[in-house]
Amino acid sequence: MLDLYILESCPYCQKVMVFLNKNNIEYNKIDIKNKPSEEALIQLGGKRQVPFLVDTDRNIQMYESDDIIEYIKTIT
Repeated sequence: MLDLYILESCPYCQKVMVFLNKNNIEYNKIDIKNKPSEEALIQLGGKRQVPFLVDTDRNIQMYESDDIIEYIKTIT
């Protein structure tokens, strides 16, 4: 499963979500304006930066919208 940590107002997050939605790719959207979600993001990735993708099936984690999109293209 793909978990995507986001802030709704972030244009880079929007870019990834548009790609995922356009390609009908299922994902869990986790908004870090919720304090526990923000803390989970920092614990996983080490910083408060979004978008942040966690591929729980392949044990992959990454930042950067372009890198996330390119990665998703390789697994779909």
